[in-house]
Amino acid sequence: MKSSSENATAAGAETKYVEVNGDQIAYRAFGNGSPIVLANRMRGTLDTWDPLFLDELAKFHTVITFDYPGTGYSSGILPNSMEIVADYVKKFTTAIKVDKFAMLGWSWGGYATQTTLLEYPEIVTHGFLVGTAPAGTHDSEPIEEIWVERAIKEINTLEDEEILFFEPASEFSKERAKASRERIYARPDVVSKIPSTMPEFELFFAGHTKYKDDLNRREQLLQTKTPILIICGDHDPSVPAENWYKLSGKFQNAQIVVYPKSGHGPHHQYPELTANYISQFIKYSSK
Repeated sequence: MKSSSENATAAGAETKYVEVNGDQIAYRAFGNGSPIVLANRMRGTLDTWDPLFLDELAKFHTVITFDYPGTGYSSGILPNSMEIVADYVKKFTTAIKVDKFAMLGWSWGGYATQTTLLEYPEIVTHGFLVGTAPAGTHDSEPIEEIWVERAIKEINTLEDEEILFFEPASEFSKERAKASRERIYARPDVVSKIPSTMPEFELFFAGHTKYKDDLNRREQLLQTKTPILIICGDHDPSVPAENWYKLSGKFQNAQIVVYPKSGHGPHHQYPELTANYISQFIKYSSK
């Protein structure tokens, strides 16, 4: 895919729409190079990716972000299963004439990415799983209560985001949280598009719960030959990096990177480093 916004930045990329299953799916595409599709976190929208991270990716790739049905700028209702989300991704990329692509999923989007690359291995060349977990039950501690409290607030403050996505015990991480938030909120009216009601949250919860209990998906992930890079913070109060440790040595083609003194949004704490890892991984790894 050759982006029509080759010279655009994340801040200037045009919001476009394409019809998928009768819904108007909003997306942005900019940069130049092999395509990478980004699947967002719970409550994430086109506007809530750190633009520095996107701009760094766009130096070597056509970056494609989209809003799930019923979230952000898209119409419809959020699917309550990852299989339906994966079907949307396939039909969405077909509609915008992208035949093969790398895919990055953050948190909830990590489950969507795992499902998509397993259901449609012929179209996903590389998988990037950021701040997320494998399917199946985990031995790690449950989600920290303070994280849950902040995750379901109607509007999140900087302090909330330090807890949700960074490491509040680290001054360095808190400085990165402030810088990232300032970049994101430089775009006007970010808040109005963010899902903020319990009925919306419950749809996200439903999709996550179904995927979390699927042990077969875990086994499929271990067996896939698709190159996968897993990126975690060393203190993720939602999906601890430890969930991946016991799978190390069982993968066919996956690597794990853990950032120090960071949380659920490691790519927002280290936007340049993460974009560089991704670009190098795509360049040097293959099925």
